[in-house]
Amino acid sequence: MDLLAVVALVLVGVTAVPYLCFLALYAWLRPTGSPVDKRSWEPTVSIVLPTYNEADIVETKLDDLLAVDYPKEKIELVVVDSSTDDTLKRIRECFEGLDVPELVLLEEDERRGLAPALNDAYKAASNDVVVKTDCDSKLSPDALREAVANLADDDVAAVTGQNVEVLGGSEVESGYRSVQSHIQQLESHLDSTLIFHGPFSAFENDAIIPIDPNSLADDTELALKIRRNGKRVIFDPAVHYMEASHSAFRKRRKQKDRRGMGLIRLLVQHRDALGKYGKYGKIVLPFNWWFMIVSPWLVAVSLIITTGAAVSLFGVGGVAFPTLVGAFAYLGQNDCLGPFQAFYSIFDTQVSLFRASVELLRGKGDGTWEVDAELREAFE
Repeated sequence: MDLLAVVALVLVGVTAVPYLCFLALYAWLRPTGSPVDKRSWEPTVSIVLPTYNEADIVETKLDDLLAVDYPKEKIELVVVDSSTDDTLKRIRECFEGLDVPELVLLEEDERRGLAPALNDAYKAASNDVVVKTDCDSKLSPDALREAVANLADDDVAAVTGQNVEVLGGSEVESGYRSVQSHIQQLESHLDSTLIFHGPFSAFENDAIIPIDPNSLADDTELALKIRRNGKRVIFDPAVHYMEASHSAFRKRRKQKDRRGMGLIRLLVQHRDALGKYGKYGKIVLPFNWWFMIVSPWLVAVSLIITTGAAVSLFGVGGVAFPTLVGAFAYLGQNDCLGPFQAFYSIFDTQVSLFRASVELLRGKGDGTWEVDAELREAFE
């Protein structure tokens, strides 16, 4: 057999083994629902909402928050804003004369990035539980109740939830989120999950720790630090939210690549946690290292070497391999793979993680985020 073909087979095998092991572990444990015994609890809640030029959608978001099934007298809304449009004006107008949660407005003189804004908002939050949500997301009415029911467990200090509908109709993101939810369920039943989601993350107030001002993964960083302090941080599929996302390859890159950069940088910064903190450091973190840092490079190298091996073995006919990969990507980004769409979603994520790694090696990435007008339209 051609040497390139042997190398290609070895690379594919090495790449696949950790995923197969994780699948076997999932099949053995069959995790479902929350990993803790939830109980009814009504602590006071501070909802943190960072805003930047959200004038077109902030009223929709406030209506969404006011519709949550939770005692309004136990809620305060903390808005931290650095807008140059009428976002704050519209927020004030929405709250005038209404019997609604207490409003705390933090108006920034300049845009410093999301992490510093969140640090200020968390410091200003005065209630027992702090919920962070994004302006371009929607929450299920029972999201707060489901979340705090998990936090009633003394071992749990943070909980995140599941994206049950991708606004904008992206089957690519929907497929990936479905896979991700199974991964996070397994992680939570083993110990704790890694990734926390911007549309909804809930934390015990006294467990909150300041995050890196340059963080690109603020929610996940806070959860990771809380786990390092001894508390569990879990995923509960009963906590529902909705978030907008693109399917088209080019449009998804900015959104996915930035997330990937933040997660990769966070894992590298906290590499000393590997092997520590129970199964979190022995299973959860190593798998995420593999998925986010090692596997994308192996996938890229495997594609190159397999293409070389195909051409070496079959001549011009070997070009069929990269052509098939291209067709797979084209059909996937257009949501045309039916039951195989989830496989493309994982491949698409690996592409983003590879690109994110390259950008980080080039010294790119800051803590600011840009408004995506098209996704805002999907949210409205």
